[in-house]
Amino acid sequence: MTGALGWPRRPRWAPETGPPGALLLTWRQYRLERRMFWRNPTAAFFNFLLPLLFLALFGAIFAGSQRDLDVIVPGIAGMSVMSTTFVALAMNVTFLREQGILKRLRGTPLPSGSYLGALALHAVTNTALQIGLVVLAGRLFFGVGWPEEPFALALFTAAGVACFAALGVALSHAIPNFDSAPAYVNAIFLPVVVLSGVFYDAETAPAFLRDIAQALPLTHLVDGLSAAMVSGSPLRDHLSDLVVIGLWAAGGAALAVRGWAWQARDE
Repeated sequence: MTGALGWPRRPRWAPETGPPGALLLTWRQYRLERRMFWRNPTAAFFNFLLPLLFLALFGAIFAGSQRDLDVIVPGIAGMSVMSTTFVALAMNVTFLREQGILKRLRGTPLPSGSYLGALALHAVTNTALQIGLVVLAGRLFFGVGWPEEPFALALFTAAGVACFAALGVALSHAIPNFDSAPAYVNAIFLPVVVLSGVFYDAETAPAFLRDIAQALPLTHLVDGLSAAMVSGSPLRDHLSDLVVIGLWAAGGAALAVRGWAWQARDE
């Protein structure tokens, strides 16, 4: 069946390929990702409840010290950004690749950009919800006021999402199979969380640990979130933190793009 100029006419069921059609497909895939996420209680637990459990636990331990609570709340917020992006994407991309789902999706009419965009929006939504819950919990239960610098909070959250999402996808390329994914992810996630001052003031750590922490993006994300949520120091005082996060994001994005594969390693 051809059109007026002799070109093949697009079937009615075929998706639009232009920008409006691609955006619509991205939205539909995003809605599907959200439904699948909430139907998986394990994923919901580790993305939402686990950071809140840490917040409740350490909040109870340091209930008598507002200074420590002012460290814990933004620290948990930074950990939440990393868990909803780095951990989730490293695990999910590995699973989708090794199970052949990415390969099958590559052969469907769904544009690659729409699918990857939906995954990114899904991670952004989880991060925004988690940050909102941590801010609300800090305000209601731990004596931390509303964020002093809402713009800086949004900016650092967005920078953290971009950085850790890129690093999570990059790490997925180094994971040989899904069975080993938890070991690879936790071998990075847990030490970074401990070294970056999520549960304590990093300035009180030994000098060699502080030096290591200063090279990690989570340290600078926690510093930026702490300034936005607690101290209210102006954004210009934390531009160096944004630079470090941006450098990690650029490196992660380069590795993520270079190592991307639609099919499993054994194919």
